[in-house]
Parts: sequence; C-alpha cells; structure tokens
Amino acid sequence: MAGALSFVGCTKAKEVKPNIIVILADDMGYGDVSAYGAKTIHTPNIDRLGNEGIKFMNGYATSATSTPSRYALMTGMYPWKNKDAKILPGDAPLIIQEEQYTLPKMMQAAGYTTGAIGKWHLGMGKGDINWNETVKPGAKEIGFDYSCLIAATNDRVPTVFVENGNVVGLEKDDPIEVSYKENFEGEPTALTHPELLKMQWSHGHNNSIVNGIPRIGFMKGGEKARWVDEDMADYFVGKVKNFIQQNKENPFFLYYGLHQPHVPRAPHQRFAGATGLGPRGDAIAEADWCVGEVLHQLEELGLLENTLVIFSSDNGPVLDDGYKDQAVELLGDHTPAGPLRGGKYSLFDAGTHVPFFVYWKGRITPATSEAMVCQMDLLASLSELVGQPLQGEFDSENILSALLGKSNEGRKSLVHEASGKLAIRMGDWAMIPPYGGPGRNLTGNELGNMTEFGLYNLKEDIGQKKNLSSQYPEKLEEIKEYFFRKTDGYYSPNIKEITLK
Repeated sequence: MAGALSFVGCTKAKEVKPNIIVILADDMGYGDVSAYGAKTIHTPNIDRLGNEGIKFMNGYATSATSTPSRYALMTGMYPWKNKDAKILPGDAPLIIQEEQYTLPKMMQAAGYTTGAIGKWHLGMGKGDINWNETVKPGAKEIGFDYSCLIAATNDRVPTVFVENGNVVGLEKDDPIEVSYKENFEGEPTALTHPELLKMQWSHGHNNSIVNGIPRIGFMKGGEKARWVDEDMADYFVGKVKNFIQQNKENPFFLYYGLHQPHVPRAPHQRFAGATGLGPRGDAIAEADWCVGEVLHQLEELGLLENTLVIFSSDNGPVLDDGYKDQAVELLGDHTPAGPLRGGKYSLFDAGTHVPFFVYWKGRITPATSEAMVCQMDLLASLSELVGQPLQGEFDSENILSALLGKSNEGRKSLVHEASGKLAIRMGDWAMIPPYGGPGRNLTGNELGNMTEFGLYNLKEDIGQKKNLSSQYPEKLEEIKEYFFRKTDGYYSPNIKEITLK
C-alpha cells in the first residue's frame, strides 16, 4: 500500500494523511458550473476547485437519483445490487447495514475523525421511527463520529435537523409524528389550505405545509424544531466551520451534502436575483457561496495546503421537479446539462455525468483530465492515499493516480442506473438497452427508455444525437456481452429476455 508519500513526496508523518472533504451538490448539472463553460451562471468558488485542481471532463455518479448514488459513494458498491437503494421517503430505515464496510469506517481506521453534515437520504433507524428519541442506527453506526443532517430531502418530512441522532430544538411537550400514508387529523395540507402557501406545487408536493411550502409526507408537532428553508445554508455552513475548527489539530474526513439546487429552492434572501434565473439559479449561487465559506475557513486556519477537497453532484439536473418556481420560464439561454443529453432520472449521459473536481493546494498541478472517474471509487482510492487496506471486495476501483492528476487513466467502464434500469459506459461508448416505456416524466427530462438498443460514441457525439447501433453491430455485441456478464443476476429478467433476442 503506497500511501500519499509516493504521490506527493511528503516527508513528515502528519502530511501523509491530509484532511479530506467531500462536497456533494444535489441535482447540480454539468452545465450548471461555469468552469465547464456556462456563460449564463457564475460559480467562482466551485470553479476554483476545478481551475486550480483537476477538472474531470468524464466524472460520474453511479445513479441518476440521489439515494443510490450516495449509497455507492459511502459503500464502494454498485447501488443496484441493493434492492433498497432507491429514492427513500423521510421515514425509511437505514439501507446500509451496520456491519457493512464503508468509506467513513475506513477513514476512522486510518486515524481520522469523521463528520457528516447536510443532506443524508440513506435512511435512519430500523423502521417506524420515533423521532422524539435518539434515532439509530444512523450515521454513527456506519462510521461517522459526528453528524448533523436532514433525514432525506428538503421537500420531504420530517423538516428538522438531526444532530448525532437527536432532533435539534425538539420540545418534549410537542412531539413529532410522521406518516407517509395518511394525514393527521386537523393538520393543514396544500390541498385543504392553499391560502397558507408561499410556494405553489406543480406535481407530487401537496401534503403537509412547513414554512409556507408544501411537502411530500405528513407531519405533526415539533413546531419549534422545524427548519426555515432560507436559513438552511447558513446553518449547515456554521456546522461545517465548527467541525473544522474543532478538529484542526488532527486529520479529519468530512462529508458535506449540500441541499442545493434540489427543490424546494428557497435560498436566503441575500441571494434573491443573484443570477436572473430565478430560485434555481439563485440556489446554485448560494451553493457556490457555501463552497467559498469552506475554502475561506481552511485558509484562515492554515489548513488549505493539507486538505484534499473533492466536489461533485449526486446526479444530473432537473428543472420542474414538483414546484412552480419559474425554473423553466426563466431558463433563457442556460443549459443545466451543458452539451449532454438527459438529466436527473435519465439513462442518457446527463443523468450521471456530473461536475467533478479534485483540489489540493500546492500538491496537485492544475489540469483538465479526460479520465473516467466515479464517486464510487473514492473508497478504494482514498484507502490508497491514507494507507489503510480495504476489508472485503468492492466495485470501487483505485484511481488515485487519476484523481491526483498523475495519470489520465481512470475507469475502463461504468454501469449506471436510473430508477432501477441499467446502462453502461465503456471507453468512449455508451450503450442503453431497449427498455421501452415513456420518453419523458413529469419533470420533462428524457428518460432514455428506448425501443431499440442505443449505441453512442461520446467522444464524437457528446450530445448522443446519433444512434450507431446499426452502423457498428460488432461493437454493440461486444458491449452487450460485457454488460450482461457484468450485471447478471442484478437487473430485471424481462430485460435480459428483450436484449438477448
């Protein structure tokens, strides 16, 4: 196990194990970051990570939705191997087994203090959660010494912060009740009390109202514990700064899950009008500010030269994801997916092809890399960096040389998924099996549900405009054979029947 020494030429023991921060945006597209050429939006702090670090042109999540991609990041395993790794309600049990080896457990074994702050969406507890007691298992049981989280997404109940398993600000005489089946008697919803709304819903968000915003699911009680959406960014930035300050003397690993630009988009008032793109654009500006605050804190404490910062997004972009916030109407010339096709929920490339930067001041030479890298590979790659051997077998691959800009060789292939359907990128080629079904969903995003095999050369056709399946039958057969072998036993049997005919 080589450790950081062989890559950066460190000589002091403390320098062998840098602090590591993983920042994961929520629904941020490849074209939402100006470092990738966006002219309609500016993200100077996020850009800094790419312009002064390694900017990956082929950086990937494993999945086109939140929970599965986060599962892969934490476990180093393909999420489609776990039937529970799908978009979770706010009261779902933890989908990572307590005995399972994880990225934070590996970092703990390497001597790191570990923290998770922000969006979670991996489940908590064992089912039928009592939010008025310490909720476990949770982040602690899978390797985090400290955590301050939202259980799922900001559009789902419970709309409270959970710190080290306990709801923040909860009063004993006002207990929380949560249900995803039926409303509590007398509690207003978007359907019964639309006059209480400050944000209107477009689809799927018409249950309990919190802070004037309708949510998914029903909630009663916990009035003083409920968050104010506009203050969430400042709240979590404060928690991040406290964690860094408290652990500045020893190596730490921090997972920071941004909640932007996921719906409901309600950035702080000081960001209103920052982009001209409405709340979605302004939420991206707020996310960029959050990144800037982290970098500023590291600079102030003299930690920037000894901190590896990794930035990415959990999946591709979406505009109308359930609220009427003018994301579509104010889009103008902005293209959230950049030159890519598809977006969140899609098997087309923009579902999983996301911003991906690795920054380490003074240790990484700024460069643009064509290497294919994936968030799932952080487990194996960081284990090499910190000199901590892995325990078990994983889908995670050691691509540390690529992450540090020492090599342009990354992954050779990546199976990715959207709503349980699988496709593959293999070298410059992308192949989508013929699942059939609707072409788009309520968000308007193309789903990649094709009636024939899709084969695209992404190097020559990054927008996947030309299906080459009939033009290159031998290449298609080669990729099909590899895909079936790689995924056998994990995808729907009826798809195998379709694709093997």
